[in-house]
Amino acid sequence: MQSLLDDKIVLITGASSGIGRQTAITAASQGAKVVLAARREAELAETVQKIQTIGGTATYIPTDVTDSRQIKKAVQHCLSTYGGLDAAFNNAGILEQEVNFLDLEEEVFDQVMNVNARGVYLSMQAEIAHMINDGGGSIVNDSSYNGKHGHARHAAYAASKHAVIGLTKSVSMNYAKAGIRVNAICPGPVETNMARVLENNEEKNRQRLKRWIPTGRYGLPEEVGNLVTYLLSDYSSFITGQAISIDGGATA
Repeated sequence: MQSLLDDKIVLITGASSGIGRQTAITAASQGAKVVLAARREAELAETVQKIQTIGGTATYIPTDVTDSRQIKKAVQHCLSTYGGLDAAFNNAGILEQEVNFLDLEEEVFDQVMNVNARGVYLSMQAEIAHMINDGGGSIVNDSSYNGKHGHARHAAYAASKHAVIGLTKSVSMNYAKAGIRVNAICPGPVETNMARVLENNEEKNRQRLKRWIPTGRYGLPEEVGNLVTYLLSDYSSFITGQAISIDGGATA
């Protein structure tokens, strides 16, 4: 049986850890040639090593997604290394510490919006500029279940993830006839370092969150990676403009 991403060239931002790293491994296991982009070079190199261990193909380029020149360079790295760009997972993101809204500092708000929303905007511009002249492609943006409803103590994060969904839907409408599909995923709590920030490193918060999730557990990076890999593949060819929840039923 053909793998989902045979010979596809896939760019993944935020690929140094968590969902980004696991999605890179899953995509490579499904035949993709993967280009990893993130700020932490040592962790990127570790992800490449993990992919090579399973017989996959990958390279990396240190990238700050808030810098348009760097994300354009990452796209160019795809072209010069593997000869194209078929799909992208815009996953880079940050989460502020819990805080009451009146205590949310301007600098923190700006930083979260800059990485989570502006980073997706810049990434899509660079990716689509190539895809539109090369037969199309598939883009997946990482939003959150907090992109569908608010969070009393993570206002900046929730605002940024709502923005990701708005960008996803708007851009998908612009480029559907050009063969470019754009979707968002909306994960609930997943077993990553970011989840530990959400929990505020307290076990009682973890248990409270688990009780709130109908399945009674956190998601696994592998489960999110499977969904992203499917959306990047041609098997999802009639899906675009969607914000797909993967949250154990939390937003049901």
